[in-house]
This record gives sequence, C-alpha cells and structure tokens, in this order.
Amino acid sequence: MAQSGPLRTHPLDEQLCFGLYAASRAMVGHYRPALDALGLTYPQYLVMLVLWERGEATVTAIGSALQLETGTLSPLLKRLEATGYVARRRQEADERSVLVSLTPAGRDLEGRIPEMQAGARQATGLTDDEIAHLREVLQSLTTTLRASRSGVGVSP
Repeated sequence: MAQSGPLRTHPLDEQLCFGLYAASRAMVGHYRPALDALGLTYPQYLVMLVLWERGEATVTAIGSALQLETGTLSPLLKRLEATGYVARRRQEADERSVLVSLTPAGRDLEGRIPEMQAGARQATGLTDDEIAHLREVLQSLTTTLRASRSGVGVSP
C-alpha cells in the first residue's frame, strides 16, 4: 500500500514519557543496592518515608500520599509487617480502617536513610536549586496530567 505523504516518526528519545520513565528507572536503580541491604523494595521505602514523617497513618492516608490504590498498597504493607518494620491494626472507632505504625525496628531503620539519600542526591549531579526546580516542575506535571486524564493519547 502506497504512502500518501511523508512517513511520520516519533523518535523515542524525543518523547517526554520516555524521558520520565528512563529517569525514574535510573533513580530507582541507584537506590536499589542500598535498599536491598535494608531488605526493602523502592515502593516499601516510599511507605516507610510516609511513616517516618507521620509516625502512623491509615492505609487510606498512605495510599493517598503515595498515589497508590489500596489493592497495590496492601501487599507492600503485608511484606513490611512480615519483615518486622511495621504493625497494622484495625481502628476501634471504625473497624474498616487499618492503622499502620512503625515498630522499633522500623524506627531504627530511619537512622540509616540520610546517608543513602545524600548519595542519591549527589549522584544526580544537580545543585540544590536545580533539584528544587525539578521537583516543582514534576509536581506541576503530575497535577496537570491527573486533571486531564480524559486527554490520554495526546502527545507531549
């Protein structure tokens, strides 16, 4: 079948989605050896960050903070509980709500995190100002994309 016009290509390296995907994989890959030594996956580390910040939180609140569905979060919490880093309990006032809290082992783990975070920050090669700006741009992008989900299929 003959082409009626010039062949349009969409080079991978020019796709914003691929740039974000590749950068995310590179960042997670940088964290992986340190997290492996702690017995954590990257998603479990994110759960722990929420708990170190808040002390305890409901499954719903953790899911909201991480933008994860409960069905995705529950297996992560189950594995964290099995490693002894968190405890889950149903709230007395509302038995449908599960409260997640740090165990002493989970709290102790926090002391090992700043060095890992500093190494990741240094590995980016970005200045503090560049990191802050990048975070702002990514947060804005996330907000915009979430607000326009009906526009899926439209390029950037």
